Parts: sequence; structure tokens; C-alpha cells
Amino acid sequence: MPNTLRAVYRNGLFVPVIPCDLPEETEVEVHVKERANFLPPLEPDPVQRAEIKRRLLERMANSPLPPEAPKLTRDQLHERR
Repeated sequence: MPNTLRAVYRNGLFVPVIPCDLPEETEVEVHVKERANFLPPLEPDPVQRAEIKRRLLERMANSPLPPEAPKLTRDQLHERR
């Protein structure tokens, strides 16, 4: 396994670009090479953003996937390009 792993910061987690075989709970050190292009939120007001999030989560809870929906594999859900 290489000493350098590339990862993407997504939803509060560092996700490896390619799978790695590190044991669980392995501590790593992250060095940020460059800052990603940061886009400010479309809605700057945190109260409004919280309301948007609340409504979105409510809509998701009221629209569950049907039982006959296809079951996707991890690789399908995390398709690499």
C-alpha cells in the first residue's frame, strides 16, 4: 500500500479516492495540499438554512423508497470516475 492516500472531504469525512486496506481505528495524518474551491451557501442566514434542512428532512421522511426499489451495492453508490 502506498504511503500517500488521496482523499476527498465529503459530508464531514475524508473519503479515500481509492480503497485502502488500513485496519479500523488506524490513526492517520492529513496534509491539505490546496484549498478546494469554496462556494458560500446560497442562503447565508443560518436560521433559514436550518428551516430548509428541516423541510428537506421532513420531505425525505414522508417519501421512503418503495420496498421493490433496486438495492445498490457500495460500489454503485460510490461510483468512481
